[in-house]
Amino acid sequence: MKVPVLAAAALVTVAAALSATAAESAQTKAAAPKLLLASATKLDTKAGTVTLPAFRGRSSRGEVWYVVTESSNRADAAKRGVIFAPKLRNALGTKAVQKATLAGDRLGFAGTVNFAPKTVIVPGDQGFPPAKVAPGAIGDARYSPLVTTGNGIVLNAPQVANASGRSDGVVSLDRTKQLVTLKTLSGFFGGQTVHYLRTDASVDVVAALEGSTLARNLDFAPGAGSNGPRSARSAIIPIVNGPRGKANAQRQGLQSAVLGEGSPLNITQSIPGTPDYSPIWDVHPAVWSESATPRRLTSSAQVAAAVKAGQLGSGGAGPANASLGGLKAAPFISNCPAVAIG
Repeated sequence: MKVPVLAAAALVTVAAALSATAAESAQTKAAAPKLLLASATKLDTKAGTVTLPAFRGRSSRGEVWYVVTESSNRADAAKRGVIFAPKLRNALGTKAVQKATLAGDRLGFAGTVNFAPKTVIVPGDQGFPPAKVAPGAIGDARYSPLVTTGNGIVLNAPQVANASGRSDGVVSLDRTKQLVTLKTLSGFFGGQTVHYLRTDASVDVVAALEGSTLARNLDFAPGAGSNGPRSARSAIIPIVNGPRGKANAQRQGLQSAVLGEGSPLNITQSIPGTPDYSPIWDVHPAVWSESATPRRLTSSAQVAAAVKAGQLGSGGAGPANASLGGLKAAPFISNCPAVAIG
């Protein structure tokens, strides 16, 4: 089987996949999506946004605003109205989890984010590689969206604003009502459309193209190429040369020049409520072989079958994921909490 060599180009193509906000599906006109994040107050699939509680905390930059989307403890998740993600506990003891303190109901963070930079994406002569790329939000050496206060529980608590500015993913922040509206993306799980956030990425080009925070420490989360019981990750599969979604307003100008019209559609391996769910998505780019007939896939089982049949090959060069038929992981991950399905 001949598979196109993606090399560095896979990185920007996968980033395109992670920044596609509208996944076309036969179920687009079906019933309203089911919210998976109980604390969410409003989901607008047309606008591609979700509104969540915003919490005020402290960091080295003073006041910081953050959201909480998952907890590794079932009772704690239920109390907070967030998603139970037990696999996050596997990241304890690594740099992927930063230490926080608790004063009342407010978190104090060891690491924080500089939201002041301007996102820069300058296409090269051929579009890729970019002549210049820089994310608009950069976590410091101690920052990670995953935090613990030392009680054995890991929270997914991405920072969205502080005195330096706010994330590119923030549509609005109401400090009085303590609500934040964030942009969402769409992909597939088990044949259904899944709506998710993209708050952080472990490499700069993905963070820039997603409009998320560069959080290099995320890559210390264990389990590259695995969704097994010791892994803190779950896979997302962008099929980089098959049917594509529509370009949208978030990808105009230089981003369109770099990425082209339309983006690959993503398939997630897990969803809240399944034991292997994690918002820490291990990117596994897949490529149709020259002899295959590309088609739209909407489940990880379909991906695994296509890989085993020799129709799909790996765009990554990392560890092979046995649960995906041996598809290989790429050397970066993204924090993408799922908020709704359907």
